[in-house]
Amino acid sequence: MKKALNNILYRTLYCIWYTLSMLPLSVHYALSRVLYFFLVYILHYRHKVISGNLCLAFPDKDERQIKQLQREFYSFFCDYIAETVKFATMSRDEIASRMTFEDAEPLNELVKQGRSIALMLGHYGNWEMVTSIRRCFTPVNVGYGHIYHPLENEVMNRLFLTFRDRLGSMSVSMRETLRWLMRHEREGRPTVLGYISDQVPTWTNIHYWLTFMNRETPVFTGVERIARKLHQAVYYVDVRCVKRGYYTARLVPITLDASQVDEHFVTDRYFELLEQTIRRAPQYWLWSHNRWKRTREEFDRNYETVNGRVVPRHIK
Repeated sequence: MKKALNNILYRTLYCIWYTLSMLPLSVHYALSRVLYFFLVYILHYRHKVISGNLCLAFPDKDERQIKQLQREFYSFFCDYIAETVKFATMSRDEIASRMTFEDAEPLNELVKQGRSIALMLGHYGNWEMVTSIRRCFTPVNVGYGHIYHPLENEVMNRLFLTFRDRLGSMSVSMRETLRWLMRHEREGRPTVLGYISDQVPTWTNIHYWLTFMNRETPVFTGVERIARKLHQAVYYVDVRCVKRGYYTARLVPITLDASQVDEHFVTDRYFELLEQTIRRAPQYWLWSHNRWKRTREEFDRNYETVNGRVVPRHIK
């Protein structure tokens, strides 16, 4: 019964989303202004989180400048939602005109040679459109994918996957990442896999801290560890917003073989490049994300590392 109800709900929501997506983008942007008013003046959506993050990241800016950045973030965030709804039915040609990639040919050559690539990006600009990078590669016997964190709601998770995967890049669950890569490795197929790597790790996944946007920050090192294990090339996706609804992404090499560089080099370089991207135009990063909710002090007080594993201090 539950499965049947979920199928009905999925088809209903799919039809609603698809129908809304057929509206011209100009209408979506008009609705974006309405959403802006609702989030800012009615809901005060994550106001304290956004303001606090901006103040910590830009201690040199005064209150007026922080408020201006906050307004610009809200404006872009509403546009991002509008573009994401429209993205569901955007033609491949329109997506290609709105998200362009620079310096992609060296990556295409690596794939032709049978090399696998890890793409690291942040919650910056319209990260949903980055899945269209598949068109930059000519080999067909390749696994193209992007990592995602499954939503708790089964119906919404299925809905997002339907629209995300329509351009030929497969959504790969975080917990299935290594298994997916190893399967392609055994089959002799190279992979191009995208990781959004600026998320907050859980307490037991914190193995490394660095300074990011003026804060000591716990970070994931899984991408680097996998890339080192599989001798992958690693590139950073440097996104810029050219104008409303139009983006360009420059593919910046971090290393051509992660196994040949020092430990944490890939992670350090990724966050260095991401910070440069954010400081260039801060309004396009996801400031509503509570990125610094875990502190080193709390971690040291409650957790310890035993045989390479992070465990609560009361468990031996």
